Amino acid sequence: MIDTIFALATPPGRGAVAIIRISGPDTADILRAIGAGTVKPRLASVRNLRHDGRLIDQALVLYFVGPNSYTGEDTAELHLHGGRAVIEAASQALIDLGVRPAEPGEFTRRAFQNGRMDLAQAEAVADLIDAETDAQKAQALGQLDGALSQTYAGFRTDLLKAMSLVEAEIDFPDEEVPDNLARTAGPVLDKLISDLEAALADSDRGRRVREGYRIVLLGETNAGKSSLFNILTAREAAIVTPIAGTTRDVLDADIMIGGYAVTLSDTAGLRDSDDPVEAEGIRRARARAENADLRIWVRSPTTEGDDPAKDYIQPSDLQLLNKADIGAIEPVPSIEALSISTVSGQGIDELHRWLSARLARDLSGADFPAVTRERHRRRLVEALDATRMARRALDVAPEMAGDDLRRSSDALSRVTGAIGVEDILGEVFSSFCIGK
Repeated sequence: MIDTIFALATPPGRGAVAIIRISGPDTADILRAIGAGTVKPRLASVRNLRHDGRLIDQALVLYFVGPNSYTGEDTAELHLHGGRAVIEAASQALIDLGVRPAEPGEFTRRAFQNGRMDLAQAEAVADLIDAETDAQKAQALGQLDGALSQTYAGFRTDLLKAMSLVEAEIDFPDEEVPDNLARTAGPVLDKLISDLEAALADSDRGRRVREGYRIVLLGETNAGKSSLFNILTAREAAIVTPIAGTTRDVLDADIMIGGYAVTLSDTAGLRDSDDPVEAEGIRRARARAENADLRIWVRSPTTEGDDPAKDYIQPSDLQLLNKADIGAIEPVPSIEALSISTVSGQGIDELHRWLSARLARDLSGADFPAVTRERHRRRLVEALDATRMARRALDVAPEMAGDDLRRSSDALSRVTGAIGVEDILGEVFSSFCIGK
């Protein structure tokens, strides 16, 4: 027997309106029990809700009959006044009537289990709720609309075509089938391997849009990293002093550049230090630099000798020649450079334009990304490994290729939840908010 569940679908706390969602087989009975009477499906109705003879609220009530509802079950929404007392009274009334408070993500989990959406679309619901930028919203809406599912369905179509050729030769050896039929699957698998490799090569794009592009400021002490950090965050987020080693830990700020979410990190100046606190900050700076999407090397004309930050800079990174108002510094060849001054503001507008163009280049694309979560990337790796093994077996022992192709198909199916979903449902839905 499936429980009837409820949850607050609007943020907790005081507000103009609070919405409580109900889903399950007893929904219509519950509406009658709290005084809403018989509510016509998909027609908003004003009702006085009561429990134990007491008025809870005058509410707007909506009723949806399954399977034509979000969860695929009978569902209802109670649009209440947003006072805490009203919400608590309505919630207690539902509990007294046997309605169970929902677990995180349980409404969307029921929608998936009832065939209203696949697993990739269910993840998109959570991403859409968390979206803070236009890019995040667009990616989540595309995934919710089935773009990601269609991509994986295309991969599986090629797999099924190859599997049919392999298994036809194995299962019907005495029938009139062309010689070496299984080997004709080679070009199909070559194309699929190329497509999977391209999807994995592009895997960081979806993650960067969803989680935020990671930019790390590196450089020696007093190069001007913290001053630049404050300029880019548009607030006094970091302490700036003439004393070398002021910044001793990684300081993060979530900002938006060119419509994309960015996590900007200010780090401790890189140098040899006997101070255990500063040394730990330097270790963290180096670790953060290794995992960054872009490292900005802040340099100063007052730097003496080799800057240890140079060891972490890649050709695709950016060097900022800071303190241009007091002197020039020779850029390192092969690494793009901009001259700026965090004091006079010279070059700051150009830096903003450069960063916007860089994010647009790295994060935009004509095709929808095949990976928006680590779970998708792992499944792609499994599918690619199995498909490569099948391709090698095809020329030696075609009967062995069939098992590898099935493993590849299974891995791709797990992204949308077509098979073997029980072990990943908890992973997917545990991050949802209550009421969704």
